[in-house]
Amino acid sequence: MRSVWKGHIRFSLVTIPVQIFNAVETKGNISFKQIHQEDNGAVGYKKYCKTCDETLGKDDIVKGYEYQPDQFVIISSDELKNIKLKSTRAIDIEAFVDIDEVSPSRYEAVYYIGPEGDVAKSTFSLLCETLKKTGKAGIGRIILRDREDVVLLTVPKNKPGLIMYKLRYDYEIRDIEKVPDIADSKGADEAQLKLAMQLVDSLSMNFSEVDFTDRYKGALQELVEQKVAGKEIISIDVEEDAPVVDIMSALKKSIEETKEKKKSA
Repeated sequence: MRSVWKGHIRFSLVTIPVQIFNAVETKGNISFKQIHQEDNGAVGYKKYCKTCDETLGKDDIVKGYEYQPDQFVIISSDELKNIKLKSTRAIDIEAFVDIDEVSPSRYEAVYYIGPEGDVAKSTFSLLCETLKKTGKAGIGRIILRDREDVVLLTVPKNKPGLIMYKLRYDYEIRDIEKVPDIADSKGADEAQLKLAMQLVDSLSMNFSEVDFTDRYKGALQELVEQKVAGKEIISIDVEEDAPVVDIMSALKKSIEETKEKKKSA
């Protein structure tokens, strides 16, 4: 695994040399290229001005901020460089928080953190164990790719190391209360609630037991292999869910079906 960043974790007077790794694997993804149907030529794109229809080169394009409709201020590359924050090659932890206080909607990209060199191992382990014992997560800042991000450092359950999440800023998150109709939802019927809780209980299992098979990727891989082999493509009928008419009957039937599945398993 190749690191994407090397530096230090700093909190108060404690400094730990660390390295950061991408946590997301992309090598197994199936990707497509756009090609010309007639001759399989690669599709390219040209940038052009929508006003004069002139094809533009790299030097013809500048960045503009639209502060009013059709009114722009031009920001030069040098001006952007002047406001870039200088990388300190450090994750400065500013606070420790209860991880339950952090809404899942704030999480963005995920990374792994490990110690950099033998000298860092003991202090790194100390930080991990401290976070585990206290149930806290560190909030800090890091500069990656010329942008400063707020990050959360936490420990995985039953595994070594640190996980780092980039956090979205407040202004990037929409207010959930603006979702239509959720504030006007009626309270649950007690009888329905009791059955619904019983159904949840019957379907409960450990997270590690949940089937996370990527069925779309499997079907797509099979399609690609069939095309390569020149075989006939077989379509699969998709079963449509029947609309729920009586929620009480649906809940009771769901509970019975879950019990039968568990017995057969």
